[in-house]
Amino acid sequence: MQLHSQTLGQGQPLMLLHGLFGSADNWGSIARQLAQHYQVISVDLRNHGRSPHHASQTYADMAADVLAVCDSLGITQMHLLGHSLGGKVAMQFATQYPERLHSLMVVDMAMRAYADAHTSLLDAMLALDVSQLTTRSEADKALTAAIDDVMVRQFLLTNLVKVEDQLQWRINLPALKANYVHFQAALAAHFENPSLFIRGAHSEYVHAKDMAEIQHHFTRAEFVTLPTGHWVHAEQPQLFTQALQDFLTAL
Repeated sequence: MQLHSQTLGQGQPLMLLHGLFGSADNWGSIARQLAQHYQVISVDLRNHGRSPHHASQTYADMAADVLAVCDSLGITQMHLLGHSLGGKVAMQFATQYPERLHSLMVVDMAMRAYADAHTSLLDAMLALDVSQLTTRSEADKALTAAIDDVMVRQFLLTNLVKVEDQLQWRINLPALKANYVHFQAALAAHFENPSLFIRGAHSEYVHAKDMAEIQHHFTRAEFVTLPTGHWVHAEQPQLFTQALQDFLTAL
């Protein structure tokens, strides 16, 4: 599958992978800052953003998609960074195609299986009759009863776009729900090149025991903890970018 991607800057390739319900646009100012020193490729995973839709979405599928982007751009080796779901995709890619990576960077994601935290969001979006709505504000109001966190609603609604004056979901909600069991699953991952794992101090995604497991499977892993929740790069962009630059410069 040929994913949608956008490229900024010149230098060594650095690819960015977003999380569940996200898109390449999530990286915004982070991508622009990194593009001062690198060729930054921000990718929409399958069933997200402007990338094609498909019924299957395993980690192996998504890693193969990333490889196809590399091949289409003539990238033989790169740095790879992924947040949340994108972090697991990045770990899978490092395991399947280690020869294609200089380094790996994973943001607030461990290898373990995770409890269901998103089916209720998927159900709420699937239940919304967008054909009866004309604005995102109307959609936000309609979702309030099912999703009480305004920041979560606003993030999800970035996926609601107008096509020929009709609102529609840009993400493939049925496929995301059908494949959610794959997203939750643990990874059997391994990588021996330099790796950086950044976690949020106030996030529940990466615990001390997760770090011990990561260190066992990612033998050259380094760890950085920042004063954030799960959205590390959005909450502390300067500290986040500095941590990346420190790691990459040391290589």
